[in-house]
Amino acid sequence: MKFFRAALFFVLMLAASGVFAQSSAELKRRRDKLTDELDQLNREFDETKNNKKVSLKQLNILKAQINLREEKITNINSEVRNLDNQISESNNTVHSLQNQLDQLKKEYAGMVLFAYRNQSAYNKLMFIFAAKDFNQAYRRLKYLQQFGTYRERQAGYIQGTQKDLHVKIVELDKDKKEKNNLLQSQEKEKKELGKAKNNQVKVITDLSKHQGELKTQQRDVQKRLARNRQEIVNTIRREIEEARRKAEAEAREAARIAAAKAKAENREVVAPTKKAITKTSTNSEVLNSTPEAAKLSNDFLGNKGRLPWPVATGQLVHGFGTYNDDGIRNESNGYEIRTNTGAPVRAVFEGEVKTIMDISGTYLVIIKHGEYFTAYQNLRTVNVSKGQKVSTKQMLGTVALDPSTGDATTIFTLSKSSTFVDPRLWLAPN
Repeated sequence: MKFFRAALFFVLMLAASGVFAQSSAELKRRRDKLTDELDQLNREFDETKNNKKVSLKQLNILKAQINLREEKITNINSEVRNLDNQISESNNTVHSLQNQLDQLKKEYAGMVLFAYRNQSAYNKLMFIFAAKDFNQAYRRLKYLQQFGTYRERQAGYIQGTQKDLHVKIVELDKDKKEKNNLLQSQEKEKKELGKAKNNQVKVITDLSKHQGELKTQQRDVQKRLARNRQEIVNTIRREIEEARRKAEAEAREAARIAAAKAKAENREVVAPTKKAITKTSTNSEVLNSTPEAAKLSNDFLGNKGRLPWPVATGQLVHGFGTYNDDGIRNESNGYEIRTNTGAPVRAVFEGEVKTIMDISGTYLVIIKHGEYFTAYQNLRTVNVSKGQKVSTKQMLGTVALDPSTGDATTIFTLSKSSTFVDPRLWLAPN
């Protein structure tokens, strides 16, 4: 029974270790991905340094480096905490196995001593013949036979426990070394983070000498973003108005036909089972007034948190909400994503292209998914046409370079009816 309890404890420890290992593997994959992205940024920053003129691109690269290094440090902290838990569990397991081994050795020593004292055949026979009846003599004979088998099994338990203890000690040493390596890596990242922040201060100082030019560039960017935002709002408003007009017209026509049929059959008009679209209907009711639109909306909602990113690879520059950029307060209605030059921009879900517009030399594409709308800004080229049905991950065009920064960025927005929502809740982890 003691051995069974100890074995059960060991199995539970192994299961817990499996959970930690899985989480550690995910954290390691994320750390490796962050390292690759930082390496790419380092190469791009080295290229910009060849240009003696300090640019916004250098500043944006430094900002991206700082964000990624801070995320990497946070990721390493999670890995260290994970290892601390593993080390604690391993210490408990080693302690339990050591106690179990001591107990097994103590019991085995007692059996060896008993066997030594009763090793002669005479003593064994006397033990059997001293029984008061045949049944007791038989039980004593079986006891002696089982005693030998149990002693062999006990020796096997000792060997197995020693082996498990050795394996756990090796794992414990490995975890401690890995933790030490992670802490060293963390210190290195903190130093690199400090360098990046110092470089950022230097670049900002140099850029401040051209403050007037930069302010003009930033105002141009904000104007373009405002035009894109307004066009998205206008497109959604037109779609709602058009859907409401069609639904109301269909409802009136259906009512006219029903009344004419009831009059011809000399009976009362039966009220329609489907709720009619009126001027008081909500935008969601209007946009989901057809079975096809309602199904598409449900399918889109069913993929919440699993939608692919609009670019295959990229780093988030600005998320959803308010942010400060060099002292300028800005409002973001979606995700600004920095990617590779000429990278394909793709649809995050199936739908219908509703708008393609050239705004200040770059394209805006808006796709309708039932009551949901996605918009893709700053495209250099467009591969689709208005009214075209597109599928998930279908290429819409290629990302354009921002003339003010030299970065390849695209802005992705998502709205439910006329309300912008945070893409973080909808896109799959990048």
